[in-house]
Amino acid sequence: MARYGLSLVVPGAWGLFLINVVGSFLIGVLMGTVPRPLVRAFFGVGVLGGFTTFSSYAASWSWALVATPVCAVVAAFLGLRVSR
Repeated sequence: MARYGLSLVVPGAWGLFLINVVGSFLIGVLMGTVPRPLVRAFFGVGVLGGFTTFSSYAASWSWALVATPVCAVVAAFLGLRVSR
């Protein structure tokens, strides 16, 4: 529902880009704050993995395929740094 709501606010490829970067940031925060590996895996892969839409993004905005992983890694790193 959160991904759908965000896609209504920012439609199109920019919305997908924003969803992926925000999701990566939240994964970074999760990795920095949750000590239990199984809980991190559940929320990181299950919940936030479902929130991000890298496959949809690649299909709709292929020219930015390189920019998304770079921004996502930076966002995950920032999320990790903010949470510590």
